[in-house]
Amino acid sequence: MASAIPDDNIAEVLAELVRREAMFHRPDGTSRADFERMMAAGFREVGASGRTYSRIEVLDILEKRAAVPRDDVFETSDFHCRKLASGVYLLTYNAVQNKVRLTRRMTLWEHTSEGWTIVYHQGTMIQGAADH
Repeated sequence: MASAIPDDNIAEVLAELVRREAMFHRPDGTSRADFERMMAAGFREVGASGRTYSRIEVLDILEKRAAVPRDDVFETSDFHCRKLASGVYLLTYNAVQNKVRLTRRMTLWEHTSEGWTIVYHQGTMIQGAADH
């Protein structure tokens, strides 16, 4: 059942999306079916390298990550949420992988009667970030 989040309560939306976003970075215990339910049929991703990924490619990657314990450290911070339209939100944040690889991330989420779905995700490398 879909969570009932008031369309105008941005603090609740932010908290919910931060929780959901973490599942993509640390998918331990999350099944492919769980990811499929969270991703819109037309989902697309642009990775930090600039490469584009289809929904199927991302589902394959997430399934592999969930099957193998990971030693990398993934930290996220500086989350912001902006309402773009009724039920459509842009989540932005910074992510650091293994204390070296810093990226800025954005995810477009949609809240429907079926629940939350991720529509689009993009990561952009921050050059020289290891020097800061």
